[in-house]
Amino acid sequence: MTRNIETFLGCDSEYDESKIVIFGAPFDSTTSYRPGTRFASRTMRAESYGLETYSPYQNLDVTDYKIFDGGDLELCFGDTNLALDDIKNFAQKIFADEKIPVMIGGEHLVTLGLFKAAAEKFQNIHVIHFDAHTDLRDDYLGAKLSHATVIRRVYDIVGDGKIFQFGIRSGDRPEFEFAEKHTRLQKFNFGGLEKVIAEVADEPIYLTIDLDVLDPSVFPGTGTPEAGGVTFIELLNAALNVIKNCNVVAVDLVELSPPYDPSGISTATALKILREIILALSL
Repeated sequence: MTRNIETFLGCDSEYDESKIVIFGAPFDSTTSYRPGTRFASRTMRAESYGLETYSPYQNLDVTDYKIFDGGDLELCFGDTNLALDDIKNFAQKIFADEKIPVMIGGEHLVTLGLFKAAAEKFQNIHVIHFDAHTDLRDDYLGAKLSHATVIRRVYDIVGDGKIFQFGIRSGDRPEFEFAEKHTRLQKFNFGGLEKVIAEVADEPIYLTIDLDVLDPSVFPGTGTPEAGGVTFIELLNAALNVIKNCNVVAVDLVELSPPYDPSGISTATALKILREIILALSL
């Protein structure tokens, strides 16, 4: 692989020497309310130069580590299965080379492509899921593949006892009833996260972060905003807690929709979360 010409802040190392591979999955064809997440990775890359490479939160600097930016995948908007297959195939190459993928969505359904590759690579993989929404519908308006069904499709792969959901504050009643039987779901916040980390610390972990877990007063630039979310510091601390205390093998950051935040503050927030994630993974 050759690195992207325009890279995320400081992520300009060559592929072979890098531990972490960032790439964009600009796909939002199943978005049910407000599209625009296809522009997230492109906008984040362009705006990243307003962010320092140094993190005062961790006393680390992006320039001290080898991080590769593979650019954005060219995904088919007319065929959801083909788009997911392209994400999976790209991720398989990353995993085969013993690197850690960090995928920038895109709508939440893109998680399924990366997760399929991760589940093939790592036995007994577990999922830690930060989100405003359950994403546990079996179908959405008849479609099995949707950003509203993505965690249900992940469940189809891993089964009971492998999915831990936090910050959830929206979904229909059957989704919450399904969660009571099949996942571990924490409403509204990150309560119980440390207990979950202690339970799964030795297992391979897929961390999926839907940025609408943040309160829309903090993060208005998303397709399906839900009042009552967490703060930036709460999300940052939760993500770092998982990455620093678990065997995280893949991460995705999804559902930034730049067109719905002309101020750019949502993009800036997503970038700071991304910076802290790649630094914590680099240790």
